[in-house]
Amino acid sequence: MNYDTQMLSSSEEDIDKAAELLKKGMVVGIPTETVYGLAADALNTEAVALIFKAKGRPQDNPLIVHIGELSDIYKYVTEVPENALKLADAFWPGPLTMVMPKKDIIPMVTSGGLDTVGIRFPVHPAAREIIKRSGCPLAAPSANLSGSPSPTTAMHVFKDMNGRIPAIVDGGDCAVGVESTVVSFDKDGKVRLLRPGFVSLEDIKSIVGDNNALCAKGVTEKISDGERVLSPGMKYKHYSPKANVTILCGGMDKFTGYVSAHNGEGVCSMIFDSDADGFPFEYITYGDTSEEQARRLFSVLRSIDDMGAVQVYARCPDQTGVGLAVYNRLLRAAGFEVVNL
Repeated sequence: MNYDTQMLSSSEEDIDKAAELLKKGMVVGIPTETVYGLAADALNTEAVALIFKAKGRPQDNPLIVHIGELSDIYKYVTEVPENALKLADAFWPGPLTMVMPKKDIIPMVTSGGLDTVGIRFPVHPAAREIIKRSGCPLAAPSANLSGSPSPTTAMHVFKDMNGRIPAIVDGGDCAVGVESTVVSFDKDGKVRLLRPGFVSLEDIKSIVGDNNALCAKGVTEKISDGERVLSPGMKYKHYSPKANVTILCGGMDKFTGYVSAHNGEGVCSMIFDSDADGFPFEYITYGDTSEEQARRLFSVLRSIDDMGAVQVYARCPDQTGVGLAVYNRLLRAAGFEVVNL
């Protein structure tokens, strides 16, 4: 891979250029409302293989297939559960991926060797237009080098993918900032949350009922190396800066005391905006509300590398609503290293 990577705009002309590259079996960085995606024709095995090559991604990690119309779901899955239709009606187009049994038209390389596939109908206008003009569903994992923080701006993508892909479409900063919520469906129709996102477990329960939705163990627990997963990002250490990240759970006084006892060269704290006044050590903030933290998290993790930090102590976010998504991403960035103060 040695491309002269083009930065394209979201103009009609540039979207046409991106679509033509996708039709030719190439990989393009595209904006979505969640994070930027590394897109290729989901039905073209050679094109999908180029995604794995560009990212350096393990090939047992399934890719999400992005569609341009709700009705397209029936082209790619064999069964759409009743609760899937309810969730689609409530949250599509939007940041929700649903895992269902796949049709043979979806190659095994796209589904990570599984007989299921995750389908998402994005709301971002540029993403939808690119799907429409390319004439194919797009496999589009986050457009970063595998394991590093996901990109929420076109320049993040350029930093990771310059020379690895032919083009990146700049659609502005991502509105959500963390990858889509991923759910699957048990045989009894219950909804299982595999990866939290902007569409929260509480949101899902409001549609299907409290007793019809549950959280998979991989959301807050480490998955064993040999275990197959239905959703990307469940198994591997992920979203990580070069620095070691440790989550500290407890009040601000205890947090400050712990950092004081472990402070030194290259130590940086990730704290809430409201914690910053008077905090005596090097720090970076990542918001107060869960929504702010979701939007800023990956950008902050990337900034930590720019600062040259070697150890990061992060304040533990809320674990309800969108906060569960923030905690899930931080947990993986930290390699599950958590200290309860």
